[in-house]
Amino acid sequence: MNPLQRHYLVMLFTAALTLLSLLSPGLLHVASKPITPVRKSPVTLPFARRMNVTGGRDIFRMDQARAKSLKTVSSIHGAQSKEELKKSAAGAAFGVPSTNQGVDYIVEIEVGTPPTKYNLLVDTGSSNTWICCETTYNPSDTSFDTGNGVYVEYGSGVMTGEEYLDVLHLAPGLSITNQSIGVALVAVGFDGVDGLLGIGPQVLTYGNLFPDSTSFTPTVTDNLYDQGIIAKPFVGISFQPTNDAAESRNGELTFGGVDESKFVGEMNFVPLTQTLPAAYYVGIDQSVTYGSEKTMILNTTAGITDTGTTLLLLASDAVVVYQDLTGAVFDEDTGLLRITPAQFAKLESLFFTIGNETYEFTANAQIWPRALNSAIGGTSDFVYLVVSDIGTPSGYGLDFINGMVFLERFYTVYDTLGNQFGIARTAQTDAEVN
Repeated sequence: MNPLQRHYLVMLFTAALTLLSLLSPGLLHVASKPITPVRKSPVTLPFARRMNVTGGRDIFRMDQARAKSLKTVSSIHGAQSKEELKKSAAGAAFGVPSTNQGVDYIVEIEVGTPPTKYNLLVDTGSSNTWICCETTYNPSDTSFDTGNGVYVEYGSGVMTGEEYLDVLHLAPGLSITNQSIGVALVAVGFDGVDGLLGIGPQVLTYGNLFPDSTSFTPTVTDNLYDQGIIAKPFVGISFQPTNDAAESRNGELTFGGVDESKFVGEMNFVPLTQTLPAAYYVGIDQSVTYGSEKTMILNTTAGITDTGTTLLLLASDAVVVYQDLTGAVFDEDTGLLRITPAQFAKLESLFFTIGNETYEFTANAQIWPRALNSAIGGTSDFVYLVVSDIGTPSGYGLDFINGMVFLERFYTVYDTLGNQFGIARTAQTDAEVN
């Protein structure tokens, strides 16, 4: 999107707001504040995995485009004007097809009074919550139009709309009041869903509103904690790997604590990284080695864990070493690395050292589910790997992304105020599901 196109988009948005205020002046009123029960116990929402792929190449391109967008936007976040930030991120935001999200993880919430259900993507790599498109938003007595517009760019799309404050219902009888909700007028790259639930750090909301472009927007986690609904500003992520192409509820999102039933052994908490740009997200420091001889793949460096990325992305130089050790070659049909069944029989584990603990990522965890090879344009003749190239060499401050294929094997926790990240092994860490 060039500056002229952005100019016309903002003009269109402004005209739409003006028309809305003229036709429906009753929509602009102060939100009431329903009584919200105070809960000190965690709040748990079920997750559903949905496959929406036309080929592995789509997954790889979207993941790499997302990585580029994360690095581009965050590297200048708060350092330049919003227009400069938009200009820098525009190439990444529109660099991939906008009709396919690959593999989605969605959660059902409700907004407004009476409540309307929405299926939202869950994203630790962004922090604005917004709705759109598939389900209409109808302002009510609990809605308040702030007069601000919202503009957020992603690796595979963009949204622009209007900011409301409204009641967000996470579970029956459990509601957040005055939650910032973006109501999209334009949303590109989010087909088949009703928007996005941003659970990343609050800093990522800076500059996403206009004309109020110099403030931060409290996230869902922030408001849960500030309104006394949860005792700790924790977000726990629990998934189980699955080789079923059908939509399946294979995980849970927990606000407010650690669900000890979801992991085995001890929870390892480490400080979030201070290295930019990874520090703008759920960033950690880790090293990666391969095999019983612990051959170094990636020296200790900064990267992120991210629910919006499907694959395990490593710096380009790390992937070269990985290919050399495994014999993997790039597959033109899927966009992924591939090995033969004979090579898979010899594939060794990757080892991730995070803090003082080392976590094994087994050979089975490193491969795309073989039952789903055809879904990504592959064949039964090969085994396809989920380790892919992030697109830049190490040393850029965001040298890996532990995507959903990684998170499915471990239980992870993000502490928004304590600036710490927790990880633990689960019953699925060594599962032979692929």
